[in-house]
Amino acid sequence: MSLLHATEAPSSAPVFREISADDEEQQPAEIQSLCMSCYQDGVTRLLLTKVPFFKEIIVSSFTCDSCGCSNTEIQSAGRIQDQGVRYSLSVRSKRDVNREVVKTDYATTRIPEIDFEIPACTQKGALTTIEGILERTVVGLQQEQPLRRAEDAQVAEKIDEFITKLQRLKDGETPFTFIIDDPSGNSFIENPFAPQRDELLTVTHYRRSKEQDSLLGIESLDVQKNSEEKLEDVRDEVLQFQTNCPECNAPAETNMKLVQIPHFKEVIIMATNCDACGHRTNEVKSGGAIEPLGTRITLHVTDPSDLTRDVLKSETCSISVPELEFEMGMGALGGKFTTLEGLLKDIRDLVMNDFVIEMNVVAAHMLDCCSIDRHSGFPDHETIGPADGEILEGQMNIHFVLDDPAGNSYLQNVYAPEEDPEMNVEKYERSFEQNEDLGLNDMKTEGYEEQTLKSC
Repeated sequence: MSLLHATEAPSSAPVFREISADDEEQQPAEIQSLCMSCYQDGVTRLLLTKVPFFKEIIVSSFTCDSCGCSNTEIQSAGRIQDQGVRYSLSVRSKRDVNREVVKTDYATTRIPEIDFEIPACTQKGALTTIEGILERTVVGLQQEQPLRRAEDAQVAEKIDEFITKLQRLKDGETPFTFIIDDPSGNSFIENPFAPQRDELLTVTHYRRSKEQDSLLGIESLDVQKNSEEKLEDVRDEVLQFQTNCPECNAPAETNMKLVQIPHFKEVIIMATNCDACGHRTNEVKSGGAIEPLGTRITLHVTDPSDLTRDVLKSETCSISVPELEFEMGMGALGGKFTTLEGLLKDIRDLVMNDFVIEMNVVAAHMLDCCSIDRHSGFPDHETIGPADGEILEGQMNIHFVLDDPAGNSYLQNVYAPEEDPEMNVEKYERSFEQNEDLGLNDMKTEGYEEQTLKSC
């Protein structure tokens, strides 16, 4: 679609202006649109306006010069209201028939005296008058009358009688009650005496039923409470779902449980066991969003009891031990929820596996070059990392550092809620590179709606 014409209002003027015939600057925007009847180009006109003593609406009108097709409808420019609304107007004169009406898609229109009803979601929203609604109904009934007279004259005669009743109501000859019931709360009947009270008009706000909430596509408070109760039940249960083993691709089961870590946040623990090949994996994911600041946790390990502290290492967390000049970047080992001793053992196994693989590659290359014993000259587990054994036995004091730019890692404070003298938790601003690794540099949330409107 391309914008054909739009009169720009001064920057200080409001976007939604009250309807007024004297306001020459209030002009609709014209947009070239496709006609769904003849598939030729038509014109859609959009007018952002405000109904006096009501709220903002968007009036759209489509016309096609090729086939003559036209369509007019309105949309609320606000949200669904907290309560539904019911307008009941006692129509006694022609003046009352000319009152303005805002009728949304979800509104039901009724006239009890003649058992007349227009159900919700059967017509598009409209900005019209009571006379316009009755005239639209009369035109709709008259369209099929020639066919009805040919097929069933008795039915056609009854519809003619009903059309006559509608004509009398439209002309203001017969008093009647006009009711609009809108669960979205966005329909409206004009009060010509506003802001004073109208004795003929009764406005009632009510709490929506479950069926009305379902019609609007929203959940009722009872449904929300039930969902919260179900969520509480889920926290106490271990959920199981079918997956495939990452090693042998055989069917396996993955267990998942929500766990609330004291003085931290909720995490999701997932474990997969394969009965076919015996492969086991466990993974931990944070149940929250990326924190505004990164977190750096430094623990001075001075006692063997420090190795029993709980540790949550997220996928974005890096680990370092300055005394060993050891660093491990984010992504290694994945997410882990274990103890400090268990995490150190996982690090040792990971380093040893990488070392053995590298040594085997070197050995294979050397065996191709000369005839030597493949295993001679290579250090075993005891000679690779003696310091590792000392740490696990509590014989070596180190500083263990968890650096998580996403702020989703955790190390247990055994003195909680008091401060731990051996542990330092530091919050810091992420660098551009860290935001790039987390995918935050291309994420735009501030002023998103305003930017979208400007681009349109």
